[in-house]
Amino acid sequence: MVMDEMGGSTVRLLHDSFPNATATPTTSSSSSPTFVTNYPLISAILAFAIAQSTKFVASWYKEKRWDLKQLVGSGGMPSSHSSTVTALAVAVGLQEGFGGSQFAIALVLALVVMYDATGVRLHAGRQAEVLNQIVCELPAEHPLAESRPLRELLGHTPPQVVAGAILGLVIATIIRFICVSGTYA
Repeated sequence: MVMDEMGGSTVRLLHDSFPNATATPTTSSSSSPTFVTNYPLISAILAFAIAQSTKFVASWYKEKRWDLKQLVGSGGMPSSHSSTVTALAVAVGLQEGFGGSQFAIALVLALVVMYDATGVRLHAGRQAEVLNQIVCELPAEHPLAESRPLRELLGHTPPQVVAGAILGLVIATIIRFICVSGTYA
């Protein structure tokens, strides 16, 4: 601990310079939130579950078979990444206000995730397609000819990201309406 000229610690001086340094964070509800009453968390989890379930059912409709990988896999319509982070950001904004730092953090996180989904991961998936094609054309005696194919469905197209974001917005709004009109308000 560092002492100042008067014998007080620097830590104490820093602590005293912040008026609410020991104050507990404020919440919008009168009781402490639990998992089942954490509206932003419930919104995000539900948005993820609905997006993944939508892909699962759509895959059955298109291929006439159930593909359990669709429940946890990445890629496809709608983007579960986008729906999850958008639901979280909207829920935080509706609960804590759109002018606060909590919403700003959630919004920046959402934008980074959506940018990554349409940029880095989408292009990595396209590169995987090309590499898989190259490996398929290798002669059988080549050491890489028996390589397992790379996952190709990694990212999202812009329409998939937008659909996920709209889904997240709708889910967070519906859950907020239920929470306000129910007992969780």
